[in-house]
Amino acid sequence: MRLFQKLFCTIAISLWAVSPGNAQLLVAPTLHIKAEAGGGRVALTLDACGGRTDTRILSALVENKIPATIFVTGIWLKHNAPAVEIMRAHPELFELENHGGRHVPAVDTPQRIYGIRSAGSPQAVLAEVESGATALAVTGEPAPKWFRGATAEYSPSAIAMIRKLGFKIAGFSINGDGGSLLGAKETARRIAAAKDGDVIIAHINQPTHAAGEGVVQGLLALKAKGLTFVRLDDADGIGDEGTTD
Repeated sequence: MRLFQKLFCTIAISLWAVSPGNAQLLVAPTLHIKAEAGGGRVALTLDACGGRTDTRILSALVENKIPATIFVTGIWLKHNAPAVEIMRAHPELFELENHGGRHVPAVDTPQRIYGIRSAGSPQAVLAEVESGATALAVTGEPAPKWFRGATAEYSPSAIAMIRKLGFKIAGFSINGDGGSLLGAKETARRIAAAKDGDVIIAHINQPTHAAGEGVVQGLLALKAKGLTFVRLDDADGIGDEGTTD
């Protein structure tokens, strides 16, 4: 794709927007799925940023037939082929989506978000999004429709660029594991509190963190309550900040 040619105007506008005197505040978009009469539905989204696979979570999803949308980076895909094969063996459960090529925040000005250096320019944002999509294509997965950037915070101009590429941007309504830094008890409490229409974010790439145990506990509590789990592609997602419209 000749992305830079197609998006020349968008980039030019973005460069103006982030020039001195036009600094933009970052936004952390929310996302909900449409409620359905007579039943409670939640969407589970799990980020695979880098590192390895939390098999506690993956095994629980398969054994309990809990669908999930997995946001994978190119970095994670390189080192987790066995987990990818398990996910591909269960297409009824897992939807793999774009988390970027190198886990770089989709922010087109140089800064740090939670200690992570941002993409820093419009061109770098585009490269991050496209390299993530390419990494998924190599695995044989269908072309991704959703994107979630590292840290899930964005500059408004980056959101506009990503939408121009055809991706919806996945916010969330419940931060389940606090970036996988919470303990098991608090993670389980947060996830178990999900209600009809909520979109949960948690992580599946930290097998040594206590949060993973809490993710499993929270999901099983929701299942026991009778809530239905859906993938993002199976539900109408409604995001703010221009992320889905």
